[in-house]
Amino acid sequence: MARALMFQGTGSDVGKSLLVAGLARAFTLRGLKVRPFKPQNMSNNAAVTADGGEIGRAQALQARAARVPLSVHMNPVLLKPQGETGAQVVVQGRVYGTAKAAAYQGMKPSLLPFVLESFGRLKDEADLVLVEGAGSASEVNLRAGDIANMGFARAAGVPVVVIGDIDRGGVIAALVGTKTVVDPADAALICGFIVNRFRGDPSLFAAGMETIARHTGWAALGLVPHFGEAIRLPAEDALALVAPPAAKPGAGIRICVPILPHVSNFDDLDPLDAEPSVEVRRIRPHETLPVDTDLVLLIGSKATIADLAALKAGGLHHDILAFARRGGHVMGLCGGYQMLGETIADPDGIEGEAKIARGLGLLKVHTVLSPDKRLVEVKGVARDSAVATPFAGYEMHMGVTAGADAGRPFAVLSDGRPDGARSACGRVSGTYVHGLFASDAFRSGLLGALGGAPSQAAYEQGVEETLDRLAAHLAAHLDLDRLLSLAR
Repeated sequence: MARALMFQGTGSDVGKSLLVAGLARAFTLRGLKVRPFKPQNMSNNAAVTADGGEIGRAQALQARAARVPLSVHMNPVLLKPQGETGAQVVVQGRVYGTAKAAAYQGMKPSLLPFVLESFGRLKDEADLVLVEGAGSASEVNLRAGDIANMGFARAAGVPVVVIGDIDRGGVIAALVGTKTVVDPADAALICGFIVNRFRGDPSLFAAGMETIARHTGWAALGLVPHFGEAIRLPAEDALALVAPPAAKPGAGIRICVPILPHVSNFDDLDPLDAEPSVEVRRIRPHETLPVDTDLVLLIGSKATIADLAALKAGGLHHDILAFARRGGHVMGLCGGYQMLGETIADPDGIEGEAKIARGLGLLKVHTVLSPDKRLVEVKGVARDSAVATPFAGYEMHMGVTAGADAGRPFAVLSDGRPDGARSACGRVSGTYVHGLFASDAFRSGLLGALGGAPSQAAYEQGVEETLDRLAAHLAAHLDLDRLLSLAR
């Protein structure tokens, strides 16, 4: 049976996901069969598994690091916030129901058997299971019924390493405070700590590591320097959108992306961000569309009607419509595609109150939301003559879109199905396919159609190389043999 080791954090965004991904690659390179596992995740950035389910994007990256196919058991409980109705609860890859925060607290104990079953399946096929916690290990107010952190660790008997982020400050207090507030039986499972994202001379924090070890009784397992190349890896948390990539004054193409309240699958932007010649500008609904915009890109949403309302309330829709009238290019992905149409109907009240919303009207299509979710990996060829290139991606949506412009499909999929729509002028398009821009040929064709030079980047190869460098980085600053010995 596999060994297992859990990595919890003093808070959100301390680097748990990245460290697990790097360790997954490092131990895989040692010849071990590694599986990532996160009992409960909350994210609208998800990935489709080969068996037609969905898991958090972080676990998809970790599985890639371990060089294994995605499995719904790597993230058995996924919470996807979706506006008025609270969060969609996905269990072992399938929609289980919806619940608001208070109701979900009562639901959690009934989900523990699913979590333990999935964990058991991964243990049966691996040498090592690397478990990632969620949020903070010290959220003792949510400890009753917990399945994400110490509740899981206790139920499964998995030892815990706590990660603190020195870059945000207060790491000594964060780690010592965690030991202070957690239940003594929980604290007994914690075998060590890691301080992440250090900058500068490590000798200056030697006393800090000793102080934490003395006050907690935990082993100091390593001081990990900041890994700047992490920006090249897909991010899961929407916090990544708060600090957008730096401006690129020399970029020849500028793509503007409205960031709406329920944005999802925003990793669609990563391959564009990686292009030296492309500047991806994130703009809020109340801001003005820059005059030098080459493409407006509307990306996915977990609450399409609510986000459409936010776009209109901020006034940005006026700029987008004027941009399109002047001959600008507009593209929509999934929920963004639905917004470009004439109407979006929600007869079953999936997103809240049953209603029909008027879209932007840039495509002659109508969408009807439905409870059936389509989750499937796809391949296809874009039909636009300027971008007639193959691509691979995935569909993850609820609803059906049809209308006159769907007679000019954006693409034809490998199973013969048409996908998406294009306007008569060809400058407005929409598709249900996520992950398009990771296909080098498609991305290159798009940049050419916008008047830029074809892409010379190999995005997927770049992700693989970055994972290898991350593994080497962690191997240089953590004792992998000791971590393996702590796992049980």
